Amino acid sequence: MFVDKARIKIKAGDGGDGAVSFYREKYVAAGGPDGGNGGNGGDIIFVIDDNFSTLIDFKYKKKYVAQKGENGGAKHCTGKNGEDLIIKVPRGTLVRDAVTGRIIADLSKKDRQIIAKGGKGGKGNSEFKSSTRQIPKFAKPGYPGEEFELSLELKLLADVGLVGFPNVGKSTLISVVSHAKPKIANYHFTTLVPVLGVVKVEAEKSFVMADIPGLIEGASDGIGLGHEFLRHVERCRLILHVLDVSGCEGRDPIDDFKIINNELEKFSEDLAKCPQIVAANKSDMASPEQIEELKNYIEENGYKFFEISAATTHGTSELVKYISQELDKLPPIKEYEPEEISQEEIQIQKDSRNKITVRKEDDVYYIEAQWLEPILRTVNLDDYSSLQYLQRVLQTNGIFSQLEEMGIGEGETVNIHGFEFEYVS
Repeated sequence: MFVDKARIKIKAGDGGDGAVSFYREKYVAAGGPDGGNGGNGGDIIFVIDDNFSTLIDFKYKKKYVAQKGENGGAKHCTGKNGEDLIIKVPRGTLVRDAVTGRIIADLSKKDRQIIAKGGKGGKGNSEFKSSTRQIPKFAKPGYPGEEFELSLELKLLADVGLVGFPNVGKSTLISVVSHAKPKIANYHFTTLVPVLGVVKVEAEKSFVMADIPGLIEGASDGIGLGHEFLRHVERCRLILHVLDVSGCEGRDPIDDFKIINNELEKFSEDLAKCPQIVAANKSDMASPEQIEELKNYIEENGYKFFEISAATTHGTSELVKYISQELDKLPPIKEYEPEEISQEEIQIQKDSRNKITVRKEDDVYYIEAQWLEPILRTVNLDDYSSLQYLQRVLQTNGIFSQLEEMGIGEGETVNIHGFEFEYVS
């Protein structure tokens, strides 16, 4: 099964929590805090694997989570870092943020890219020792790892893309000029998936050709295979437009030429402007008048015209040599640059991360904020400085202000994810 689009969720590992610990040894009084820092969470790394040709693995597994960093330990022991999660993808995979459509990475040339970074480990209580705070009984939690919903899209890396109506001979052509072995038959929509073939020009020179499933009129409206596979032509440096000059299917090759180029333009203006060569196939079945009429039209519109017969290989070697010469003049295969995250997107992420919900039920004020959960894990209810730290967090993040706006009174109960205390103004 050929799968060239997928949607997945990824989450890098959270950082480990810092430890609260005190040095204890016989004959050593007041050894002091020695809680170590938490380890960093594992990154999620995408790696190109040339043994993969589709995104089918992502059809069955939708969520990927990297390992969490270990918590810190006593005697200043730092927790072990979480292992990175390696995700293998075929070359040419484009990674986008599924929500915004922003390009995060193009896995075409750079073999490894970090897509989501793991969270840093939290600090142990030894980090908070000072001249005024000799015995800190609290530590910091680890930071959460980055989390994304991704859209994966495979865009094949090919120098030349074959386009044209079904049954014009594209599959036959790629089979005779390369070692590709596509399914060939005399009926429409024989090619149901893109086929890549390496065309050898000389000893150390070659190029990659892609046979794209046939377009038909109305593809932009979803008729037939629609524009389903045209994304695989977007990287191509050159388009080879194959026409059936014989008209044996009962169609006019000039009309076919116009229709296909119209569909290309509807899909992408850039694709419509891509350099194009026309190959008039099945010339052995056409009359000289048919060939001459098509040649005049194509050349009048500024395109290079080749008369070929893929079935008998007539004219194919001349076509291949000319394509190779043209490719030498063209820029390399298109590579997409990662897009900078917008200020609006940064603000949305910040708002989501710092979201605070305050509600009142049965004389209890409930506070919900995901970012508060790891902080509460490290709070020592029996330690005054630890409670002071929590109070500063609630104050600086505007939680007390919200409670006051809602009319909270002295001694009323506040509940934060199950942790309850009486409000003191």
